[in-house]
Amino acid sequence: MGHEVVGVDVNQALVDCINQGVEPFPGEHGLAERLAEQVPAGKLRATTDYADAIPGADAVVIVVPLLVDEETWQPDFGWMDAATRSLAENLTPGTLISYETTLPVGTTRGRWKPLIEEVSGLTEGQDFHLVFSPERVLTGRVYADLKKYPKLVGGLNQAGTERAIEFYESVLTFDERDDLPRPNGVWDMGTAEAAEMAKLAETTYRDVNIGLANQFARFADTAGIDVYKVIEACNSQPFSHIHRPGIAVGGHCIPVYPRLYLSTDPDADIVRTARNYNATMPTYVVDRVQQLIGDLAGQRVVVLGAAYRGGVKETAVSGVFPTVEELKKRGAIVTVHDPLFNDEELAHYGFTAHRLGDSVDVAILQADHVEYRELGPADFPGIKLFADGRNYTEPAAWTGVPRIVIGAGK
Repeated sequence: MGHEVVGVDVNQALVDCINQGVEPFPGEHGLAERLAEQVPAGKLRATTDYADAIPGADAVVIVVPLLVDEETWQPDFGWMDAATRSLAENLTPGTLISYETTLPVGTTRGRWKPLIEEVSGLTEGQDFHLVFSPERVLTGRVYADLKKYPKLVGGLNQAGTERAIEFYESVLTFDERDDLPRPNGVWDMGTAEAAEMAKLAETTYRDVNIGLANQFARFADTAGIDVYKVIEACNSQPFSHIHRPGIAVGGHCIPVYPRLYLSTDPDADIVRTARNYNATMPTYVVDRVQQLIGDLAGQRVVVLGAAYRGGVKETAVSGVFPTVEELKKRGAIVTVHDPLFNDEELAHYGFTAHRLGDSVDVAILQADHVEYRELGPADFPGIKLFADGRNYTEPAAWTGVPRIVIGAGK
């Protein structure tokens, strides 16, 4: 341990927060304490200047976001290309470069290697080493996940892979796990391509599995079956691992990475079908609401949760957007509530803020915030229907008001 770390970002406000030892966003367990400790000790600082951070670095880890075009589903490398060029312009010999951003298979070797060599004038495998090592953590529990899950590493040659293994073993510690086929730690994937596919495969599996769960849930609604009892029964056997259905699949990972996978395997029809099917779930919930309420024109509807999941102040690919859009298309008067966002922040996304206690006709739970667990009719004067898109609230709390849940069979 004992490494000195420099963070580089284009956002000056974020850089200033880091340099003041202040967490730039809430909800990441342990971050505030580590910033308060490491920044004053001179072990961590941030800058917007690549020339201040890159020259002479032993290792550079890149986690710049990779976007996906919503129309074509093709990766948009704009931000990553810019970051890679800035890195290469300041690269000095002897540096290990590790990409942790999830990438389509072949990107490390086919895109980053030639770009870095062209801009820097250096040769990979001789002057610097390039590897792919995907981040495998969830927002809110990053530090715990870094210990819990093996760190996957794949290089372009054995020397680079060994250098990366040595680096990650020097900065990470791992929990003991007796459920793994080999000891928890840094795992050599053999090639960058294998490491790239591993990250895509583990997240795409989840999207496909959720798509299957949603398919089961929608059938259960037509057949009067409680799909949650069915899933619980299926998963009592070790060969079944059916996920939970829900109103939306959001976040930076699960709805995005299947599209990155499809960019290099366009024949993966199962992946495409599941992704498209999951994207229909907000409309399905609104359809069910309309079936019970009737014409939604003029109806006051609150969507509970702007975040893509409970406890996280993040709206990336959140189900709130298609849900609000679908409701507005049908003439509803829509407001949004989220305990993690203030009125101004909600307005930034084009939402009208709702306050608990205000009158509504319908409430739709989109994010499973812990604050919503104990909600009841008293929080929504005049409510005619509660649609729990996550099967998260207590049914007994809604006695006297119709409550619908995806796949509950009623």
